Amino acid sequence: MGRIDIELFVTLDFVGQAPGGPEEDREGGFSFGGWQAPLLDDVAAAQVDAAYEGTDALLLGRRTYDIFAAYWPHQQGGADDDFAALFNRVPKYVASRGTPDLSWANSTLLGADLTSAVRELRNRHEHVKVVGSLDLVQTLLRGQLFDRLDLWVHPILLGVGKKVFHDGAVPTNLTLLQPPMASPQGTVYLRYGLAPGTPETGDMTSPDRGTERQD
Repeated sequence: MGRIDIELFVTLDFVGQAPGGPEEDREGGFSFGGWQAPLLDDVAAAQVDAAYEGTDALLLGRRTYDIFAAYWPHQQGGADDDFAALFNRVPKYVASRGTPDLSWANSTLLGADLTSAVRELRNRHEHVKVVGSLDLVQTLLRGQLFDRLDLWVHPILLGVGKKVFHDGAVPTNLTLLQPPMASPQGTVYLRYGLAPGTPETGDMTSPDRGTERQD
């Protein structure tokens, strides 16, 4: 069975809207499009490159798909040639209630039953990446339809914009898969895996807090 990985670039106040460029979501009234660019350094770029190794499919929401389809087919041979070659080559699966233009090569519209579709993707592919697509990410988080969550937390506060958990979240346990890594610009890379169960509560005044119970 394959893996569904969510890749997210967020601010300290967990805004995940339009990190890539100033025109990414201007029509929605968001004036901070491209907030990630000034904070991207060689260390963070290498982390992103490594995170995409082995990717054999993309799972995208409608808005992100439209942005990618208008951009990546024209980037091969340029500075982002490796990503362009990967994104243009692998199958793209689009979660949308509408009828998007699927002219980008190897694109498929998923059915209305997203849960079944994601399970089918797990059986068909080894490493499926979810990029951006905050509405889709909300659905995947609520349904625990993911296996790994990669977060790049950037050292800025925007105060406006769409947040990753703007509609709340389902109580979920995660496990840290590797030590956090900070880049010179202050971006912290966190990699979590979905863990069984739900969060527990405890008493911070208990003398044995944080220790494993011995029976």
